[in-house]
Amino acid sequence: MGTDPSARVHPKAHVEDGAEIGPGCDIGPFAVVGPQVRLGAGVTLKPHAVVTGDTEIGEGSTVFSFACVGEVPQDLKFKGEASRLVVGRRARIREGATLNTGTEGGGGLTSVGDDCLIMAGAHVAHDCRVGNRVILVNNAALAGHCVIEDDVIIGGLSGVHQWVRIGRGAIIGAVTMVTNDVIPYGLVQAPRGELDGLNLVGLKRKGVPREDITALRAAYQMLAQGEGAFVDRARRLGDETGSDYVREIVAFVLGDSDRSFLTPR
Repeated sequence: MGTDPSARVHPKAHVEDGAEIGPGCDIGPFAVVGPQVRLGAGVTLKPHAVVTGDTEIGEGSTVFSFACVGEVPQDLKFKGEASRLVVGRRARIREGATLNTGTEGGGGLTSVGDDCLIMAGAHVAHDCRVGNRVILVNNAALAGHCVIEDDVIIGGLSGVHQWVRIGRGAIIGAVTMVTNDVIPYGLVQAPRGELDGLNLVGLKRKGVPREDITALRAAYQMLAQGEGAFVDRARRLGDETGSDYVREIVAFVLGDSDRSFLTPR
């Protein structure tokens, strides 16, 4: 495909042979584009942005200055095997952010969904799977193999341990270390990451019906104070609830994971 005739490539940008530059792209001065890169329609690379590796960036996305997208993993097990990074549409990857390709041990793919905001200095490590409309605030970092579901917000200077899953609609407070899985719609804060309630502000902003919010509150109380192990409480919830939102939490808890869960205080 090469470079579409409608794309604007600054004379001082460096686009290597083999790169595919879609229609309407805008590549600024001193930006670097590697030979295996594919940019969708309307992608903007600001001055000094670097996109390399086997990397695909979806239409309408913007990579800001000094971001480095598609470099090899920071993993000592990586031996140069083929691996990829796929970024969805309308992503905003801000200054100094880093996104790495996958590894053979993780399936060889790092993926970021549509409409994500990766703020300045944030990091997405190898083999992560990031959903749609996820926000990583400044200097937040995801270790390898994390799964971040849709509509998650991870606060500034926070870190997520490798293999951790964070469920849809959860919010992680600033300066928080998350070492275990977080249920959908959970609110996590404190330096060592404690589950401290539900993301009620996010639920209300998204227009979740009052009856579902009430059901989620009741489910949270059962998970916090019910009898038996955390997983057993979740199973009982699944048998008793009529709310799809609560069923989502149950399915998440009963799903496959290498980590334990952050449990209610």
